[in-house]
Amino acid sequence: MKNKWYLLFALLLVLGLALVACGGGDSGTSEEPAATSAPADEPADEPADEPADEPADEPVAEFEPMMLEAADCEYGGKFSKIEAVDEHTVVFEMCDPDPAFAAKIAFEGFGIFPSEYLDAEQGSGALLEAPIGTGPYKLEAWNRGDSVVMTRNEDYWGEPAKDETMVIRWATEGATRLLELQSGQVDQIFAVSPDDFETVEADDNLVLLPSANPNVLYLAMTNTFEPFGDPLVRQAIAMGIDRQRIVDNFYPAGSIVADYFTPCSIPNGCQGEAWYDFDPEAAKELLAEAGYPDGFDTAIYYRDVFRTYLPEPSLVAVEFQTQLAENLGINADVVVMESGDFIEQSTAGNLDGFYLLGWGADYPHVTNFLDYHFSQDNPQFGDPFSEIYEPLNTASKIADLDEAAPYYVEANNAIRELVPVVPIAHGAAADAALADADGAHTRPFSAVKGNLVDTPDDVFVYMQGNEPISLYCADESDGETFRVCAQMVESLLAYELDSGNTIPALAESCEPNEDGTVWTCNLRQGVTFHDGSAFDANDVVASYAAGVDAANPNHVGNTGAFTYYSYLWGLMNAPAEE
Repeated sequence: MKNKWYLLFALLLVLGLALVACGGGDSGTSEEPAATSAPADEPADEPADEPADEPADEPVAEFEPMMLEAADCEYGGKFSKIEAVDEHTVVFEMCDPDPAFAAKIAFEGFGIFPSEYLDAEQGSGALLEAPIGTGPYKLEAWNRGDSVVMTRNEDYWGEPAKDETMVIRWATEGATRLLELQSGQVDQIFAVSPDDFETVEADDNLVLLPSANPNVLYLAMTNTFEPFGDPLVRQAIAMGIDRQRIVDNFYPAGSIVADYFTPCSIPNGCQGEAWYDFDPEAAKELLAEAGYPDGFDTAIYYRDVFRTYLPEPSLVAVEFQTQLAENLGINADVVVMESGDFIEQSTAGNLDGFYLLGWGADYPHVTNFLDYHFSQDNPQFGDPFSEIYEPLNTASKIADLDEAAPYYVEANNAIRELVPVVPIAHGAAADAALADADGAHTRPFSAVKGNLVDTPDDVFVYMQGNEPISLYCADESDGETFRVCAQMVESLLAYELDSGNTIPALAESCEPNEDGTVWTCNLRQGVTFHDGSAFDANDVVASYAAGVDAANPNHVGNTGAFTYYSYLWGLMNAPAEE
């Protein structure tokens, strides 16, 4: 018999006793309403057997639609205006057509919160700890360092959760996660280690669940730190890494060397020239030409988090260290960082050496890979390259794939020539689950849907690679964080379970006008948030305003970067760079 239920019961019992001892706690739900007093003008001596006058119906507050509007489109973003035209209709007016609009708004980083909650908790940090959404699960407890516990939302508008409780736990090592699965402590684990695929397949109690998520591992450099400001140095590194050796030694079967930054399964991802072949002699010549015949000293930064694109990160980091020394004479110290700090520092362009990072597709469009990483506003790799972002800007406004293709040729060739990053691998991966976890699955886009899994003890326990950074995904970019958010907070559209096609979610439909500059979203009616408040169009405007408008008082999160809003939509009223 599995022991996880008893562990969970004990955990919740301790939590409940602690709340009682402290006089209760903030569960994220509204309190019971106080009893209503009798009207002040009611006669005190009215006979008991005479019915009191019926109170007059309270007037229903009129819906006051909200609107977010840019002064003009010179700010460089996508939105001209977002308007709630009535309670159940939101109109997005675009500065230019965006062929990826529907795919983007289905992304779980653009979840919808109650406008009243955003206003009430402004800057308090509550959003980071206690999200209020519309999803099939709602937060019970975040036990730091151990687990996130969620309970079924009994008022969910869609298919209710099959299990009453979902628990997300974490462990950085693949071997640890597998032991937890084999012992029955968890129902499903993220990213089976490459060496354990055969073990899972040979165990009748387990099921291997291959993941089709497009992804890439890259070795990055920030060009504002020397010697990475010299393109010859970056090109030398591009030629001096034996990427095939890395894939052969550290990745599971089905993984491939990355010839382009974007996987070829994404339309227009593999336009232009393929990446450099491994050529250490040519690499040394370039390094000498740049003034470093004997190499240089630097560091390799990484986080010890098992990801689809980076299995066994500590071993892969040492492999890079070895290759840089053997092939190029570069002495690189290996530096492991805490996950949240690593993401913050790397994406802000603050790391002064190499770093290992990667990307799993959020939606099935090339803009998700290229526009996110190489936009004019992304500081991650230092000073941006106009040779890359200008053709990307043009292509991002073209719906026809063939018409957009020449611009992706230009952008990919510029990435190859300027080498802001070295694409290493597109990793194959798989989860594993207990055979009795009915409905266990993986998805090519978006997180596992916990509400679809049915376990014998009514508690679905999923183990991922690391703890979430916060629970406010509007201001995060980390996969472990999004996996938790996705159970509680929903976007206007969603992705089909087995594909990147969009389907209705909080919006029953989102349709463009003829030229794609206006999108009208008709919202689902009768939906309520976890706090009991009704979902309406103002919640959509308020949630997007908190993300895209840097001057909005609700534009407060964990780091304040609002990375996805910034790179995929553009920030209005962004402060001028110093």
